[in-house]
Amino acid sequence: MSAANAPSAGEYIGHHLTHLQNKPMAGVIDFSVFNIDSIFWAILLGVLGSFLLWKAASKATSGVPGRFQAAVEILFEMVDSQAKGIIHNAESRKLVSPLALTVFVWIFLLNSMDFLPVDLFHGLFAVTGLDSSIHYFRVVPTADLSTTLGMSVSVLLICIYYNIKIKGIGGWFHELTTAPFGAHPILWPFNFVFQMIEFVAKTVSHGMRLFGNMYAGELIFMLIALMGGTAAMSLTGILMPIGHVIAGSIWAIFHILIVALQAFIFMMLTLVYIGQAHDAH
Repeated sequence: MSAANAPSAGEYIGHHLTHLQNKPMAGVIDFSVFNIDSIFWAILLGVLGSFLLWKAASKATSGVPGRFQAAVEILFEMVDSQAKGIIHNAESRKLVSPLALTVFVWIFLLNSMDFLPVDLFHGLFAVTGLDSSIHYFRVVPTADLSTTLGMSVSVLLICIYYNIKIKGIGGWFHELTTAPFGAHPILWPFNFVFQMIEFVAKTVSHGMRLFGNMYAGELIFMLIALMGGTAAMSLTGILMPIGHVIAGSIWAIFHILIVALQAFIFMMLTLVYIGQAHDAH
């Protein structure tokens, strides 16, 4: 493509931040519109993560473990120790600990898609001729707000389940209407509204935190790609890609911490919220 026909920086970023969807958006909220790329990668990496954990469990041995088994065991012990410190109900931990481990591995894999070159799939589509039918394609599901909010809503549903299981419907309803301001009947509506606001705020912030960090990271990789392209126009020979590679590598090394940290934070908040569902007010 000639320089005259090349997209501007805004057009380049806008193109890479647009999802592959089942139908174009009409400018209004439409719950029949799906981000196909996010769904595809979330399912694929969810299956991959489950397979890796199953593989480690099936190959587990009481003898000297291999490196893969040892890594999974260290990860499991870390998650299980966090779960024991937050959720004191041993019966609940039989489900919550494996759930937290799955959440961490799944989100880590989803976040790790950010390390793929920005134009990798667009270049593959151009080579194979699929670019005529696939104009947009994003590969980081956690940079999609619908994905992260879907995860946080799932955590909310689990919290509601444990609230009812541990306290009973009557006990949970009593908590919703008597905490935090008191049990006087006049205060019941205020308590209930406050509790609903707390549930909504925790759910939204849970999903927004992961989305915001991964969206920002994805955007920075695109800006680095643009800087690399701009530098390449002013350099010749072997020097052309050097600036791009150096900048991208530095940010990728730093981004490794973000990828792991955001997966850990989401997992810890999941444990904290489920743990709060076990506590009585």
